[in-house]
Amino acid sequence: MSKNKRIIFLAAVVVIAAILIIFGVKTPGSVDIESYQPAVYSTILSLLPPVVAILLALITKEVYSSLFIGIVMGALLYANGNPELMLNTMLFNEEGGMVYKLADSWNVGILIFLVVLGILVALMNKVGGSAAFGQWASKHIKTRVGTQLATIALGVLIFVDDYFNCLTVGSVMRPVTDRRNISRAKLAYLIDATAAPVCIIAPVSSWAAAVTSSVPDGSGINGFAMFLNTIPYNLYALTTIFMMVLLTVMKFDFGPMRRHEINAQNGDLFTTEARPYGDVDDEMTTPNGKVIDLILPVIILIICCVIGMVYTGGFFEGVNFIDAFADSDASMGLVLGSIVTLIIVFCFYLARGVMTFKEFTECIPEGFKAMVAPILILTMAWTLSGMTGLLGAKYYVHDLVEASAGSIQMFLPALIFVVALFLAFSTGTSWGTFAILIPIVCHVFSDPSTYQMLVISIAACLSGAVCGDHCSPISDTTIMASAGAHSDHVNHVSTQLPYAMTAAAVSFVGYIIAGVLGYMSGSMIAMVSAPISLAIMAVVLLIIKKS
Repeated sequence: MSKNKRIIFLAAVVVIAAILIIFGVKTPGSVDIESYQPAVYSTILSLLPPVVAILLALITKEVYSSLFIGIVMGALLYANGNPELMLNTMLFNEEGGMVYKLADSWNVGILIFLVVLGILVALMNKVGGSAAFGQWASKHIKTRVGTQLATIALGVLIFVDDYFNCLTVGSVMRPVTDRRNISRAKLAYLIDATAAPVCIIAPVSSWAAAVTSSVPDGSGINGFAMFLNTIPYNLYALTTIFMMVLLTVMKFDFGPMRRHEINAQNGDLFTTEARPYGDVDDEMTTPNGKVIDLILPVIILIICCVIGMVYTGGFFEGVNFIDAFADSDASMGLVLGSIVTLIIVFCFYLARGVMTFKEFTECIPEGFKAMVAPILILTMAWTLSGMTGLLGAKYYVHDLVEASAGSIQMFLPALIFVVALFLAFSTGTSWGTFAILIPIVCHVFSDPSTYQMLVISIAACLSGAVCGDHCSPISDTTIMASAGAHSDHVNHVSTQLPYAMTAAAVSFVGYIIAGVLGYMSGSMIAMVSAPISLAIMAVVLLIIKKS
């Protein structure tokens, strides 16, 4: 570890020690769990642990130790400096402890889905499907621009779920982008930017279901209809997709991504020494592999996962398709779909004579090992999010937004965008941000005459949440994008951040325009904020390229 990193981690230890001194050490017997509340509950300090963890990860490039320090700091703040209560909170607290996070059925489902995807990728590599597709794509997609556009197109087509999107697009396009010397950091960005930003404007997706379910009962608002109305105002999603295509067509990059891309064109796809996936990409494959060995499993996976999700929503019990998707359990549906896909793919490879049962069993631990890094990061990210929840961060944000409403209604969409961005960035969850802020927005704009402002403000909430999720190192989707691209996680976060912040700045201006037009006119004229935002984005990119 370098001298600077040692100094930074020493400073983190000093902060933790200061927490012990300031809040004092209570004896375990003096803590009444039923009425217990930490001293920093629902204050600005409740956001300190994730902020410290994120800053440490970006500065030191040490993601595991940074997340662990954030968890310890959060547990100490919750325990008011009591080391024994801190340890019990960190591991065994029912609301946020690591053991309970790993015991949560939804979380375990996501981990199982990750492992099964890893096994499927190992199978496709083993039979030569990935290599065959790479060779086919090299003949038909002859340029770096074409390869990046093909990656974007595939990401847009897989709009059902962001986890599924990240891992599938990464598995399919990684051999192709490697052949065209596109850096792993750039591939991770393309995957991430076509995951949540696409899902949040897709009516048939797990994200649409999350937004619909966040609308409070008894509000008189049709959640799904409201979601459809927010799509033209979802400025961050629209500007991010537009920006991604423009950067590809204009053939330039900026910030740390520029160095990664220059190095990739000279043969170094990683830039840094970090290789979290070892030599997984360099494994020997059978020469009998064909393109169908990759394409068919991906198609089967898409079909099975969609069926699995609507199955959990009651589609086969008479519920219509849209409602089934809205009520689906994404975690359970993805596990069911991926397990069925694994069985079908094995039978297909066996029938083709390209794989034996022994080779199949050898791929199971290989797929698991390939997913160890994202599993570790996800586990600690969930725990850190749990610590933030125990500190009452969501109530602090709730009070902040509600206190700001009223006299500044026309600027409320822009304010909500910033608050949602920071909350999702700090907690690493978009869906949690939806659940916190959407009921507040519905309460502020409960009068039917302010429906247009309600739609704009909820769109701002969705945009901010996706933006924060897009930037955050502890976000599930960001971790999945790194896993799909086989990129070092910190490299992905540091190269993507300037792009995400550029889109966020343009979206903020767009929400000021939308809020003013929506408040003054109360009509659909506010929709011009979307084309104005896209025009501003084009001008900004032209200025950056020239400078």
